[in-house]
Amino acid sequence: MKFTLSWLKDHLETDATTQQVVDAMTMAGLEVEHVDDPAAKLAAFSVAKIVEAVQHPNADRLRVCQVDTRDGRKEIVCGAPNARAGITVVYAPIGAYVPGLGVTLVEKPVRGVVSHGMLCSASELETASESDGIMELPDTLAVGTPVAQALGLEAVIDFEVTPNRPDWLGVVGIARDLAAAGLGKLKDVSVAPVAGTFANPIEIRLDGSDGCRQFTGRLIRGVKNGPSPAWLQQKLTSIGLRPINALVDVTNLISYDRARPLHVYDVSKLSGGFIEARAGKDGESVEALDGKTYAVTPEITVIADGSGAIGLGGVMGGLSTGCSDETTDVFVESAWFDPIRIAQTGRTTGITSDAQYRFARTVDPASQVPGLELATKLILELCGGEPSEVTVVGEAPAAPEAVVFDRAYVKQLSGLDLPAARIDQILTDLGFVIDGDKVQPPTWRRDVEGKADLVEEVARIEGYDALPASALPEMARPAGGVLTVRQARMRTGRRAMAAKGYAETITWSFTKRETAALFGGGQPELVITNPIASDLDCMRPSILPNLIEAAGRNARRGFPDVALFEIGPIYKGDQPADQLTAISAVVAPHPPRRWDGGAADALFELKADVLSLLEDLGAPTGSLQTVQGGLSDWWHPGRSAALRLGKNALVEFGEIHPRILKALDVEGPVLGFELVLDNVPEPKKKSTKTKPALELSALMPLSRDFAFVVDEAVTAGDLIKAVASADKALITQARVFDVYRGQGVAEGSKSVAVEILLQPREKTLTDAEIEALSAKVVAAAEKAVSAKLRA
Repeated sequence: MKFTLSWLKDHLETDATTQQVVDAMTMAGLEVEHVDDPAAKLAAFSVAKIVEAVQHPNADRLRVCQVDTRDGRKEIVCGAPNARAGITVVYAPIGAYVPGLGVTLVEKPVRGVVSHGMLCSASELETASESDGIMELPDTLAVGTPVAQALGLEAVIDFEVTPNRPDWLGVVGIARDLAAAGLGKLKDVSVAPVAGTFANPIEIRLDGSDGCRQFTGRLIRGVKNGPSPAWLQQKLTSIGLRPINALVDVTNLISYDRARPLHVYDVSKLSGGFIEARAGKDGESVEALDGKTYAVTPEITVIADGSGAIGLGGVMGGLSTGCSDETTDVFVESAWFDPIRIAQTGRTTGITSDAQYRFARTVDPASQVPGLELATKLILELCGGEPSEVTVVGEAPAAPEAVVFDRAYVKQLSGLDLPAARIDQILTDLGFVIDGDKVQPPTWRRDVEGKADLVEEVARIEGYDALPASALPEMARPAGGVLTVRQARMRTGRRAMAAKGYAETITWSFTKRETAALFGGGQPELVITNPIASDLDCMRPSILPNLIEAAGRNARRGFPDVALFEIGPIYKGDQPADQLTAISAVVAPHPPRRWDGGAADALFELKADVLSLLEDLGAPTGSLQTVQGGLSDWWHPGRSAALRLGKNALVEFGEIHPRILKALDVEGPVLGFELVLDNVPEPKKKSTKTKPALELSALMPLSRDFAFVVDEAVTAGDLIKAVASADKALITQARVFDVYRGQGVAEGSKSVAVEILLQPREKTLTDAEIEALSAKVVAAAEKAVSAKLRA
């Protein structure tokens, strides 16, 4: 929303400067975004007079002018066709920056004659889009007068309007708040009715839908349309609007002045003798004033006459009934349109007009008739004519309900200790009507629904800087820290994954429904009713699809070898318990080629990362089982597994199925894992946070190798667990270093070679003790997985 200081003073008696207005707006809660001050931009430019203009000796189209300036008489070369002696012009000295040209003037010869400055056109000053020559100013202006002052240019204040304050979309609403804040006195903004001299011959109809609750209008005949006067054009151009003609400019003025959109129709172009606000019909279309044709649906409110739809109600008028210089009879519309319908129409058509912007935020329902009367007054003043009586059809929405308000609640909620008289004065200045303990919000403040809203208004106008500063009470720090277990694990997991070389990503919590179905999701209850994009219409059942697609995008841009992870929510249903927190990662192993052709197996490197992450999270990794069956169907069979704790699956990992990669248009191989934090049991709380004492043995460790023959279905993890449990005091490590299948091993079996590391604690082990321990290892393996020592 933009306005100028002089426009504000049409409604506010004040001597405040632009900066004081901006400061008061900020303190009253209006977010000022920008102040465009042409006086600062055009400070170097001033009024000058051409004393003499003679032909340039070396150029037919140039003239050498003697110019009286604030810097004395200057010789300036000018190529404008209207450069002549006796006219008053705009002078730019050497060193001035000309905004329309984007250059800084330097003293240099022009065809052999040095020009000591420049005479400027309106386009070069950016006060007009185009110009035929240098700007000619009134002769009454004195030499040296600043150009901004000579042209009447003002600073333009641009501020952001929050959706709950549509009254700020009119200068009157801003003036009212500033008057309440003490910046001046609000002028009388009421509109005197203009008596009609004949009955309105245009019948107004409503179809009974909620699209248009009330429609008011009147006919004005015998108008003479044409360019609007200079004062009106200057008002509109100052805020970036293009003047069109007097009739249209009046509606634009009232839209910005009173936040009341209006529309005018050329009566000679209406058919049927009526005008109707109704729901659109399938197959209808409207050629709007922007020259584009828009398809109409029953969800769109249209304005229609005997020929059909002629405009998009509350959004944009139709080209077929637009006013021109030939218009003599005009019908003025002032209606109230449903904000939801208007907002949806804007999204459907892609139109964001001034009217659509205001109606979508709710226009004051009591402004129909006053807005129409003001438009009638201005049209009669500028275009003449004779008005009909006002026709009102339908009922506007009811005024907001009164709020029971105890003045003491102001101090209770905000801490401001104000007398009741001051509180009542603030609310009255803002347009509220007070009747005892009841406060009636004005019709333009439909955002006020309770007593807390009234306290906010009082605090806003009194000044947030007046709120008392009080220290918060001392509170003991929670013994367990401020983070929950889940939050602490998320932080731990994030650091652990980053330390392993994975890059963190943050993706949407939703995905395409077809993609969600590939990962066990896509249920109807998880489909989003109003998605932000057509390909993000379903809550994600897994983070993996987002990461896989991210890896694919990286590969297509020349970065195929990536390792990505994300920690965030996944959704298995629409109940609170169905929202889980997962740590997911993908690896696209495309390392550079090696001279020896060797490379580590990416799957086992991934498994090592998973186990390391579980250790960092405090999971009992020693009790985990590696299971290959019963996995989700997006994993590659034979190249994937799950880590379980009993029946509880903590994590699934492995290679992504080629079918999934093909559906996502990603080149393989891609590996990944998904760890559900909610399934990881909490570690046992330690009695102390201090680390245990470091225990080092002075005795040398020793290792022993065993080759066990086991069934093909036995996992190495189960064998390792059995071996390590044979003597937990002496066996510090057990690992597989070879797997053999072939001659000497029966079909359906395999030989797994295991190395165990023994660490004596008190004395060196004797051969007998080592043999006894070896026998215990063999017995434990045979009992757990039916392993036999290979001969």
